[in-house]
Amino acid sequence: MTGLTAEIVVDGRDPQTPVLARDGRLLGYVLAPSSRTGDHLDTEVWFVDVEGLGASRRATADTATESRPRWSADSAALFFLSDRARRGTPQVHRLTVADATVTALTSWRAGIIDYLPLADPGLVALLAEDEPTEEDERRARDRDDAIVAGEREPRARLRLLDLHTGSITTPDVFGDRHVVDLRQRPDGGPLAVLTQASADSDHGPRSRQLHLFDHATGTVEDLGPVAVDARSLAWWPAEDGWHLGYLALTPPALHAGTAVFDLALGSRVLRNRTADLLMCPTELCQTDAAALVVLADGLNTTVARLGPADLTILSQHPGRLDGLTTTGAGERIAALSGSRYQPADVHVGPAAGPLRKITNTRPELNGLALGTQEPLAYRAADGLALDGLLVLPVGKTASEGPFPLITIVHGGPYDRHADRCQLFWSPSAQWLAAAGYAVFLPNPRGGQGHGHQFAASVAGRVGQEEWTDIQAGIDLLIAQNIADPHRLGIAGWSHGGFMSAWAVGQTDRFRAALVGAGIVDWGMLAATGENGQFEAALGGSTGWSGVGPHRHDAVSPVSFASHISTPVLILHGAEDTNVPLGQAVYLHRALRHFTVEHEFVIYPREGHSIRERNHQLDVLRRTRAWFDRWLRP
Repeated sequence: MTGLTAEIVVDGRDPQTPVLARDGRLLGYVLAPSSRTGDHLDTEVWFVDVEGLGASRRATADTATESRPRWSADSAALFFLSDRARRGTPQVHRLTVADATVTALTSWRAGIIDYLPLADPGLVALLAEDEPTEEDERRARDRDDAIVAGEREPRARLRLLDLHTGSITTPDVFGDRHVVDLRQRPDGGPLAVLTQASADSDHGPRSRQLHLFDHATGTVEDLGPVAVDARSLAWWPAEDGWHLGYLALTPPALHAGTAVFDLALGSRVLRNRTADLLMCPTELCQTDAAALVVLADGLNTTVARLGPADLTILSQHPGRLDGLTTTGAGERIAALSGSRYQPADVHVGPAAGPLRKITNTRPELNGLALGTQEPLAYRAADGLALDGLLVLPVGKTASEGPFPLITIVHGGPYDRHADRCQLFWSPSAQWLAAAGYAVFLPNPRGGQGHGHQFAASVAGRVGQEEWTDIQAGIDLLIAQNIADPHRLGIAGWSHGGFMSAWAVGQTDRFRAALVGAGIVDWGMLAATGENGQFEAALGGSTGWSGVGPHRHDAVSPVSFASHISTPVLILHGAEDTNVPLGQAVYLHRALRHFTVEHEFVIYPREGHSIRERNHQLDVLRRTRAWFDRWLRP
């Protein structure tokens, strides 16, 4: 068996966005490197004959960013976006399957954001911003480009591409609203269109509205506001006429479980179809008949059919199932799925299962020695049933403990550790298990997989019950002689980084911590983060909530900086707009003020996720070195 190296982790290629042709014979997908070395991520569109035994084939030989494959209604052509002509400016291309020719269909100077081939073979709906005017170009050239909030903000608009003439028209239908998503009725009827007031990610998702656009007549019917962050549109027919479904946050909170909403267009009755489930919908997929729903189900995933009155469970899958795509009738599905010891590949099969793997994009992992991974079920201090994962050091069994234990908290918090291969560039269990650590991956309340109330319980209370949930798991592993109580570490990225910073302000039981892109002040995040009001719902208040102290002060790690004695490694992207760099600077200055041992690392050009190869390598190696320094005898 080969040993795990940082290069093996970051030099892989991962399949993304699989899409089945309506007839089910062919499947397209994107193959993307795990890291990038230059300014652009060079991705590739591939396709494979699902029913044959032939290997996958590339759609082009270009060096480009290729994305968003979509099949034509007749399954004869695969469309995709590519910036082969001008890097950073994607255009729609079409691969004709019969002769494997690729044709560029647009040259829109602003680039194409998204698109949808329509049932009419001569039309493609586009989402694109306005092309720059001569005045725009002059302003940029002369640097006369002051930005005024609310003025000249870019908007994605609905446009129609005529494939016969190559002309693009822009229907004057939604005013100055930003178009988010669209889906055509399965019978070739109107388009369901989601819009929002602006592209701003703080305000926009709270202002979404639903419309019906008839591309044949150019008319629009407004269906009114929808729940916050509505997305994943799907149509289906029923006895009372057509229904439109979508995923959205459950009102009235800006944080909580995502639900499937069902709008009967005839009666305008809106129902929450997943209100009482102890699972959480993650995807809604349209077919010609009933829609399919992907549900986070504890550590695993369930696929169900949305019937007139209830959900019918079709199949259950270990770990995660992402990127669900179906044939027109919905009898065959494809998705990204893996196992505890193999990263995700494209799998295909009947909706009722089982699915078979049709790609093998990480053969270099075959025979790799990994730590044994097993589900962990336990109880919170108040008796609530919880789950998580335990990954043992490579080559070790639980009976050989106790081991140094590192707890990795997931992000979100509306996310989860699923029972899948835990091998990533960020603090990941298998990377640390290869260095001799046992790793605990808890799923505290606030995350996916256990229904709405489980997720909603942390709003305004971050760091409270979710922290005691994590402690209960650590205590269990100590009691089972798996974890050495004198060699405990904690790590996380994003909300996981928050929990790591929170933990060391509440206890000195950890000998080392890693705070990756973590939140240390919820009030500052609500004011400066790209999702401000969503973060305010988690923190419980904003800085403009009156004279303090505020609710968010009581759940902000920086408020407890004077209690920290644990050595802390801080990692952050310089251009992070989700959790801005100022959060890390704040923690660094607080730890410096209280003379706490720490290391502060900033990654230039990086956002909330670290993408460049050398930076990913640095994260992996620095993470191990940090914990080795403090947790080794």
